[in-house]
Amino acid sequence: MRWVLHVDLDQFLAAVEMLRRPELRGKPVIVGGRGDPTERAVVATASYPARAFGVRSGMPMHTAAKRCPDAIFLPTDPDTYNAVSEQVMDVLRSFDVPVEVLGWDEAFLGVTTDDPEAFARRIQQRVREETELDCTVGIGDNRLRAKIATDFGKPAGIFRLTAENWFAVMGERPTDALHGVGSKTKAKLAALGIHTVDQLAAADRDMLAARFGPVMGPWYRHLAHGRGETEVAATPYMARSRSRETTFQQNLTEWADVEAATAELARRVSEDVAAEGRPAVRIAVKVRFAPFFTRTKSAKLPTPTSDPAELERAALAVLREFPRDRPIRLLGVRAEFARDSHAG
Repeated sequence: MRWVLHVDLDQFLAAVEMLRRPELRGKPVIVGGRGDPTERAVVATASYPARAFGVRSGMPMHTAAKRCPDAIFLPTDPDTYNAVSEQVMDVLRSFDVPVEVLGWDEAFLGVTTDDPEAFARRIQQRVREETELDCTVGIGDNRLRAKIATDFGKPAGIFRLTAENWFAVMGERPTDALHGVGSKTKAKLAALGIHTVDQLAAADRDMLAARFGPVMGPWYRHLAHGRGETEVAATPYMARSRSRETTFQQNLTEWADVEAATAELARRVSEDVAAEGRPAVRIAVKVRFAPFFTRTKSAKLPTPTSDPAELERAALAVLREFPRDRPIRLLGVRAEFARDSHAG
């Protein structure tokens, strides 16, 4: 039988830091920003001991410090994480099966076997032997179920989730246990009396379409049944976008400073776009107003481009769509590539 396996490296960034500093093993480690919890930055990854205190990715560093005051804070090191990730993906490719890389710390594998658990154990063993890292493997009959299965296997475990046990495992769980249902959608579903995966799977299609639109409404019901794609494409990982952002230690209040910071971010993004070897087709600007209100706006570029001047001009044009009367604590610029573009 053909299976989809989802391999997810456990506490990846923190685990890489522990490879360099073994004395950190078993301790609450938080990676983010420049490693200073007094600065404005967010948590990139927290080790499992830190997560026990309620620390989560995306949480402000100062909040993480309050929840886990004894944590060890470390700065992010993307170059090292990239190198270690490549090493892990090479290990996965050594199994001679399709490997679809999703990012630094996860990938899908398409595997034909009568014993997927045994195959998963071989993956875990080889990854551990060659990289000293632990991973969790989710086994599914499609990509959606494999990815969700990983959540049940953490840490360093194996879990199988298929059509056979989907509702037994997922039925009574809240709707946001489904990848693709966030907190806002969960609240909207709750307003319709839909609180669990079982209830969403049984919901009326027309009612969902009326509330969420003719595409998204039925899609949420589709998710609740655990349906998803089964193919794993053995293609190199290609980023869908390149982005840069800056959190300011002091809020920006002068619009000229906001424009200058956006232009600088756009120039840095243009360097990433040039290195990628693919033109951008869309530009987006992210603004976080004080105290913590975030909005993102984007615009399609007139023509695909890697021209720094064009990307800067487009970013500043998008920036003008934001109000100017509120202090700004974070700015980000993102260049998006065409979905079917290929590196030259």
